[in-house]
Amino acid sequence: MIETIVFDVGETITRDDRYWGSWADWLDIPRHTLSALVGAVVAQGRDNADAVRLARPGIDVAAEYAAREAAGHGEALDESDLYDDVRPALSGLRKLGIRVVIAGNQTSRMGELLRGLDLPADLIVTSGDWGVAKPAPEFFARVLEVAGAASRETVYVGDHPANDVHPAKRAGLRAAHIRRGPWGHLWADAPDVVAAADWRIDSLTQLTAILAD
Repeated sequence: MIETIVFDVGETITRDDRYWGSWADWLDIPRHTLSALVGAVVAQGRDNADAVRLARPGIDVAAEYAAREAAGHGEALDESDLYDDVRPALSGLRKLGIRVVIAGNQTSRMGELLRGLDLPADLIVTSGDWGVAKPAPEFFARVLEVAGAASRETVYVGDHPANDVHPAKRAGLRAAHIRRGPWGHLWADAPDVVAAADWRIDSLTQLTAILAD
């Protein structure tokens, strides 16, 4: 029996459109150009920050991030950044008596913004809050701590095989891979993802329906 569902954030709960669009604007390049570079690094299995480095060779991404924050162009989040199925799915899971946790690789600031949206979740936490990020085993150890359930009764839901599905399975959790965003679409039918994922879904409400049955 599944007692807890833990959700990734980027391209699972929230769209990354605003994030990459703001970076393109800051770098003064067309948005579709940066999107193409994101796709290129995703296909190569590289860190998505490499897209910014391809756009501006030699850039110090951390320093540039701080400069954006100082200039008032830092992280932002509102209702429009959520996928349409998020509130119905999370509400549906809680009605089933399932504990809902959101835990992803985001800054502490993004955690504050997420909590400000009053989502139907029992807990919202980020790697910035914990000081450890996916795919580190320590991150998933923390996931199990807050899940309040045995590993086989806990599901981690995410779009990224290397950051979500595989490390969750190594930690003993069950895993749902969502075909959403560049990572989710590109790797959805990869043999290792098909073999590892307990469920492969196209929407969060699909997962709610599966568990309701």
